[in-house]
Amino acid sequence: MAFRLRFIKDDTKFPFMGFRSVSFPLSALLSVLTVLAFFSFGVNFGIDFKGGTLVELQAKGSVANISSVRERSNALGFGSIEVAEFGSPRELLLRVELQTAPTTAEQERAQQNVVTKLRETFGNDYEFRRVEVVGPRVSGELVQNGTIGVIFGIIGVLIYLWFRFEWQFAVGAVIATLHDIVLTIGFFVVMQLTFDMTSIAVILTILGYSLNDTVVVYDRIREMLRKYKKLSLTDVIDIAVNATLSRTVITATTTFLAMLAMAIFGGEVLRSFSLAMLFGIVIGTYSSIFIAAPILIYLGLKTGGGIKGDKDEDAKPFPGKVLAPASRA
Repeated sequence: MAFRLRFIKDDTKFPFMGFRSVSFPLSALLSVLTVLAFFSFGVNFGIDFKGGTLVELQAKGSVANISSVRERSNALGFGSIEVAEFGSPRELLLRVELQTAPTTAEQERAQQNVVTKLRETFGNDYEFRRVEVVGPRVSGELVQNGTIGVIFGIIGVLIYLWFRFEWQFAVGAVIATLHDIVLTIGFFVVMQLTFDMTSIAVILTILGYSLNDTVVVYDRIREMLRKYKKLSLTDVIDIAVNATLSRTVITATTTFLAMLAMAIFGGEVLRSFSLAMLFGIVIGTYSSIFIAAPILIYLGLKTGGGIKGDKDEDAKPFPGKVLAPASRA
């Protein structure tokens, strides 16, 4: 007899739709707070978007002297300079603001001059492990391309779901996706994580992860609408969400553990990426169940309109004592 490990029973009967009176106000409140935090604190844009020079230094001795590096850097006259410990006591991260000049070409030459001066100043005591120079033209293009990428991703989601499902499913998925993107940006704002091109990759990855989860739930809802034509939409959605619950939990848990390992052992370079992904996995799973699914009720999705010839199976209203077994995802 084969042994099967189960984290979630096949016949769960959790009334998820009963929580929509809590999940929608909660998400609306968090979204409003995100907007307020965005305009109050702003996003901690990285070198990709602000432009400037980023240098990672490693002391040739046992310990890096932060105060000395900061003092010597400020003496160079390059404006605002940030110096912070990076990873270990021997490593420092030094950021120099974008240099101003009458023309873009002169600004870029000024940026290169920053690197030259820093090497002359710290070359004897520190090893230059990483040097990134982003001029104003490049940073502007990166902002534009990153924004376009996210917008086209959302449009692609809308078109795909519009053809695959009824319009209510497409609108619900887009709302849930925007919900995830807004709250993820709020996470960056509150935690003041560095927002750079890697963060755009995080947002697009979360978009794909959340969409995949939502489509699985939506596909099962559509299947149950054809199967149980006499039940209310609330009961049908509850049955569908419970049917996919095991798959949702296992997928979220395994992905979360992988990102958790990256957050713990990946070092400072991957810190923003891994923490944002951990948050995105949680919020994406939450939105698939508590936002994308119940919003179909408010969008007026009709029951009883299944495919001609489908057999109508009886089932008592959810979560009664007798409920047709939920099929496994």
